[in-house]
Amino acid sequence: MKKIVLSLIAVFCLSFLASAAKVDTLEIKSAAMDRTLRAAVAIPESYAKSKGRYPVLYLLHGAWGHFNDWLKKTPNANAVKALADQYNIIIVMPEGEAFSFYIDSPTLKSSQFETFVSREVVAKIDGTYRTIANKNGRAITGLSMGGHGAMYLSVRHPDLYCAAGSMSGALDMGTIRKLESEAETNKMFRAVYGDVPPTDAELRSHAVIGMVSKFKANNMPMIIDIGVDDFLIESNREFHRRLVYEKVPHDYTERPGAHTWQYWQDALPYQVLFFSKVFEANGSSVK
Repeated sequence: MKKIVLSLIAVFCLSFLASAAKVDTLEIKSAAMDRTLRAAVAIPESYAKSKGRYPVLYLLHGAWGHFNDWLKKTPNANAVKALADQYNIIIVMPEGEAFSFYIDSPTLKSSQFETFVSREVVAKIDGTYRTIANKNGRAITGLSMGGHGAMYLSVRHPDLYCAAGSMSGALDMGTIRKLESEAETNKMFRAVYGDVPPTDAELRSHAVIGMVSKFKANNMPMIIDIGVDDFLIESNREFHRRLVYEKVPHDYTERPGAHTWQYWQDALPYQVLFFSKVFEANGSSVK
């Protein structure tokens, strides 16, 4: 009996470690930035055998990162592909560069990542794959800077996404200025604001922590989580408190962990389960 149990455990572990999903790397021309960037796309195994249309999860990387972080930095290299297979969803991981915060720079044509992700990448994905090409089949989430990006893009483009999430999100851009050295924050924000450091008012204008009224008006399903040892936890708690005060429905969780890839790998399955339920409720799941 013991041997049977051990065999079953081994089979389960192997199924988690192995994944039949494939990953494409797309070159995407950005007219807004007049350059070409890349996105990784995890395609579930079932896609090749089906004629149906698939929901899409846009999964954003964090600061100091690039489009393939979710495929290279998780402790289990197959984590994203396994979730694409498990839930029959296409997972798109677009380039956001090191410090874009996924906003359109007010000063730099080279940093127009709100337009890139929510217009140019979405159009490319819908034109390349059999997707559910409307908001009922699109969700967006990300880690750290990408958590900010996912919430920011969702609140500004409720016509494109049906649900949004954040893992360890940098939800208050002003907090970063308080937590890092002046030289470090100036370096980070230069990619968005240029050589002149942004004012506190400019940072507040792009911080999702101050957009609770817009989230309330959009009434979009949201999932937010953060590790109890994460340096960004206080801004996440404050965002949660503001949402509760304004009676904005959302799923908020604090769990063990810090600002690490182990935490994000552990958090992602909860987020994908959340989005899969939203897709199912929208009639957008692959049967």
